[in-house]
Amino acid sequence: MTKVPGMLLGEIAQAMSALGDRTDLRSLVLPYPSAVQRALDRIVLHCIERGLEPPKSLPELMEWCRIRPIGDTVFGDPPPSPLHEATLVHPQGLLPTRTCLELASVGTDGGPEKEAHELLAQLAARCGSEERFHRSRRFLALNPVVRRGERFDRRFGRGAWSKEIWAQVKSLYGPLPNFLTTEGTLLRCTACRLPALLSGRRVPDRRNAVSGPETWCEGEACPHGTELDLIRPAEGSLVLAKPLRIFLSLPFRLEQEVLGELNRAVVACQALPGELGMYRLRGTGLAVHQLHVHDRAQPALLAHRLASAARPVAVVVPEERFRSTRYRTAFLQAASDPDQILLTGPTGLVSRLRGHGVGGGYETRGEADA
Repeated sequence: MTKVPGMLLGEIAQAMSALGDRTDLRSLVLPYPSAVQRALDRIVLHCIERGLEPPKSLPELMEWCRIRPIGDTVFGDPPPSPLHEATLVHPQGLLPTRTCLELASVGTDGGPEKEAHELLAQLAARCGSEERFHRSRRFLALNPVVRRGERFDRRFGRGAWSKEIWAQVKSLYGPLPNFLTTEGTLLRCTACRLPALLSGRRVPDRRNAVSGPETWCEGEACPHGTELDLIRPAEGSLVLAKPLRIFLSLPFRLEQEVLGELNRAVVACQALPGELGMYRLRGTGLAVHQLHVHDRAQPALLAHRLASAARPVAVVVPEERFRSTRYRTAFLQAASDPDQILLTGPTGLVSRLRGHGVGGGYETRGEADA
């Protein structure tokens, strides 16, 4: 991964990410972690040097991260992306946003994304065989939240509970944090299967609820009107480590869609061990033989992440992101060699792989300008 502009913003993102693993950013106690204190000191100095009013405390800085977009000059130089309206802390969820976690993963430290890689590498070592690893990886991706009774229910999911797989993956789960529950109830988005919250930490008065503009789910991009499961009581439920929820579970539906497209077109692919959403393609007539599948909020950061990938390379993002002119433009402007990158959504993927070339790999006519 390469360094990108916005180092101060990156430090603040790392601080918010670290705090978000411990709390919902509403209640803090001294002393602050050293990285958090350093980020606070840095932004105070930055503001003083530029004649700006600095934050008076860490809670005020967190409030800035909730209401001020990442393009605000108080955070220093913004990253190379036009999607500057994003915030580091979600206005309703009061937790680090996906943009925050992606920024925190930039640079040599690697942040949450590097942690996801390391956890998967440890899992691969425990599993021993590639087949057992892929079964375990699939389990993690499909089950970011495990309810108390599911571990003992033979009817779990579409098949029996696998004690063998659970033995491999259980160390990657932990108790459900209190800040993800309200009065003993956990909400789970049925689209991304990640935790959700209603505004004001309300508990719905019915057996189910739907998402809207004042709700939060960890996936952030799920459409309004999505049903939210009520897990009640939440006590005893386990939740997958956050880096794996964001960088493995969240893009898994997209991966499955992509693999389905390749399978129907009889294009062979092999997942590269130790990687997130990275595949090697085999077959004749393909313009690209390396495929990356990612669901990222910030396209420029995704482009920088792929700076060291072998060329040419195909990058698949969710269809709604691919159809956004702003998203495509930001990605290709940040790419070091856009002529060697095929950016595409899952729809029409195989036809693009079979000779429609790289250099963006899309037609702009009639597409959304979101």
